[in-house]
Formats: sequence, structure tokens, C-alpha cells
Amino acid sequence: MEFLIVIGVIVLLVVIVGIYLWSTYNSLVTLNVRVDEAWSDITVQLKRRADLLPNLIEAVKGYAAHEKGVFEAVTKARAETLGAQGPVDAAAAENHMQSALKSIFAVAEAYPQLQASQNFLQLQGELVDTEDKIQASRRFYNGGVRELNTKIKVFPNTLFVRNLGFTEREFFEVTDAAAIAEPPRVQF
Repeated sequence: MEFLIVIGVIVLLVVIVGIYLWSTYNSLVTLNVRVDEAWSDITVQLKRRADLLPNLIEAVKGYAAHEKGVFEAVTKARAETLGAQGPVDAAAAENHMQSALKSIFAVAEAYPQLQASQNFLQLQGELVDTEDKIQASRRFYNGGVRELNTKIKVFPNTLFVRNLGFTEREFFEVTDAAAIAEPPRVQF
């Protein structure tokens, strides 16, 4: 009889460990997918902003054709944003983009006719909306990364999850936080 109790306890422990491993694996897969989805949201919004920029540049060019350096900076920042391959690259591109956007809006402030242009105002509104969406997407991504990284680092998960192919993800951190503290100003 004691033998059956010992075997029953062992089987019960194996079942409990199996259920724990199964649920942990599934939750890690879910978190991993959520982080991938959040990163995709960021790239969609960055692409949307990059698609708005040529229209904004064209609207400003008609009024300030001599501001060639500003337009080149925006074009370079746009290309950098589209070429970013991960959170670190995207953060660097984000710093350059924010500087370029501030420059273009500074140029626009010097031209009252441009400030009254409906096309320009509409583009500005869309850009501010996109900036807000980028910020929200960045928060959602970082929240998912925090959950995933925490799940990977807690004991006893830390003992086996790396062997299952799960690794910590990078946060979307911008090196110059002041540059992105608020979306580009559109009030003239």
C-alpha cells in the first residue's frame, strides 16, 4: 500500500510540473506574440508619419524654397525611420525625426500665408494625431516587453525558458527624451 502512495505522489508531482510547464510556455508564447504585435503597431505608425512628410515638405517648399537644409534633414530622417530594424535603431531615428520636424515647423512659423493654408493645417493635424499614436504604440510595446521580460526572469522560469528559445526583448527607449516629450507644436 505504501508503494502505491509513493507512486501516486510521484505521478501527481509529474502532472503538476507538466501543467506548470505547459501553462508557462503558453503564456510566454502569448506575451511574445503581443510584443511582436506591438512592434508592428509602432512600425505602422512610423510608416504613416513617413508617408505624411513628403506632403508636408511640398506644402512648405512652395513658401520657403531657400530652406534646403531643413528639407534635406527631414528627408534623411524619414529614410532613417523607414530603415530602422529594431527598437535601438528606431529610437535613434526617432531623435533625428523629432529634430527635423521641429526645424520644419520653425520654418513654417516664419510664413503667415503657409500657416493659413488649409492643406498645411490638415497635414499638421494628421501629423500630431500620428505622433500621439506613435507614443501610445510605444507605451503598449514597452508594457508588453516588461511583462515578457519579467516572466522570463522570475524563478523558477529563469531555469528553463531560455532553453525553450525565449529571450528578453529590448525596450523602445529614446536617448534624448526631451526631443519626444511632446508632439511637434502646431499652434501658431
